[in-house]
Amino acid sequence: MTFLIYLIIALIAAIAGVTGATIYQKRAVESKAAQILKDAEAEGEVIKKEKMLQAKEKFLQLKSDHEKSIAEKNSQISQSENRIKQKEGNLNQRLEEIRKRDAEFDRQREQLTQQVEANKRKSEELEKLHNKQVEVLEKVAGISKDQAMKELVESLKNEARTKAMQFTKEVMDDAKIIADKQAKKVIVETMQRVAHESAVENAVTVFNIENDEIKGRIIGREGRNIRKIEEETGVSIVVDDTPEAIILSCFDPIRREIARLSLHQLVSDGRIHPARIEEIVEKTKKKLEDEIFETGKRTCIDLGIHGLHNELIRMVGRMKYRSSYGQNLLQHSREVANLCMVMAGELGMNAKAAKRAGLLHDIGKVSEEDNGVPHAIYGSQLAEKFNERPEIVNAIGAHHDEMEMKFDISPIIQICDAISGARPGARREIAEAYSKRIKELENLALTYPGVNKAFAIQAGRELRIIVESEKVSDQQAGMLAFDISQRIENEMTYPGQVKVVVIREYRAVGTAK
Repeated sequence: MTFLIYLIIALIAAIAGVTGATIYQKRAVESKAAQILKDAEAEGEVIKKEKMLQAKEKFLQLKSDHEKSIAEKNSQISQSENRIKQKEGNLNQRLEEIRKRDAEFDRQREQLTQQVEANKRKSEELEKLHNKQVEVLEKVAGISKDQAMKELVESLKNEARTKAMQFTKEVMDDAKIIADKQAKKVIVETMQRVAHESAVENAVTVFNIENDEIKGRIIGREGRNIRKIEEETGVSIVVDDTPEAIILSCFDPIRREIARLSLHQLVSDGRIHPARIEEIVEKTKKKLEDEIFETGKRTCIDLGIHGLHNELIRMVGRMKYRSSYGQNLLQHSREVANLCMVMAGELGMNAKAAKRAGLLHDIGKVSEEDNGVPHAIYGSQLAEKFNERPEIVNAIGAHHDEMEMKFDISPIIQICDAISGARPGARREIAEAYSKRIKELENLALTYPGVNKAFAIQAGRELRIIVESEKVSDQQAGMLAFDISQRIENEMTYPGQVKVVVIREYRAVGTAK
């Protein structure tokens, strides 16, 4: 029981101690807070005073700057007023000078007016004296002034006409002599400067081989290889007893070149069979097309001709494999271009335009299309299509007088074309007629529907026609051969006979993967 009492007393004492400590701590906190608030108020007063001082300093600074600005503006205004006053003084001075000049001009004008009137009076007096003298002369001569003037004029006219006719005749005679000599000189010098050997095209190409065993491989089993080559290229292959040589015969040099290059690759590779032949011929055609374009580009670079359309460049390259009356067309066109350049330069004309027209004048002959239009007209249409200048177009179309010549260089193209073709040995009429006849044979066959390819081989004695099996049946193939042979007989002129062969082949292809 005593222990419990002690415990209660201890608890009461502890509670009293805690309460006292709490009251003491609270008073200490309140005292500290009051001190902090007092310090903050004091610090606020200090900051307030500092800000007010800064604001006063800023105000004084702005006031000083404003006063300086006003002083500068006042100074500028004063200077502007001084300049205006000075200009006004100068203007007044100039006005005074102008008034003095006007007064001087008025005085001089009055003097000139007096002089004009005096001169007028003197002229009237001279006119009266002249009339009196004329009247005296008329009385002495017995004719009037008008009659004397008329007779004098007629006499002078007759004398002048006679002298003019004599002078004109002399000038014309001298001009004809000089022009004739000069023209001959220009033409001869031009021909001498650009003359080169003539190139004569043949209708056959000799393909050399290492030994005669290769002939048998080219012919193939039952002649299947040689038939396939002839079918793909349109070239007649002659294998005879000539040692180490095979003859490729065709009127078209491009086909002969395709056949030659294909045979060379086949012989070098060693694999000669129909499928390989078809593949090689197709690749060779693409390769030759690239070579043709490069030939055209190289020709343009050699001649210094720039800006040609790619199709025109390709046509220039095709000229290498085309002959005109036995004369290589590319060499002929290069020669004409150089002739035109020299002649135009001698005559003071546009040499570059003349050279360009000279190179392109025969492009109508190498187009793959045959529309029946003369090659000069067709060439001008192609040049216009590919954005050549009007003078180039006109020169191409007019070089055979099939179009009116509208520009100065047009007759030069015609003259140089004639010079290039008229040189001894430059052309052969027979070769051109032969090529034309062979081409007409092929074009006739290609007019029929279903015809895929047509090749005139063996110098035009055989026309080989390949038709599409889906469009032409076996019976129709026989009728087609008969119809074409009848048209050739009725419409064309040819020596001997022409054999028409129609080939219809059905091919099924499958691929194993």
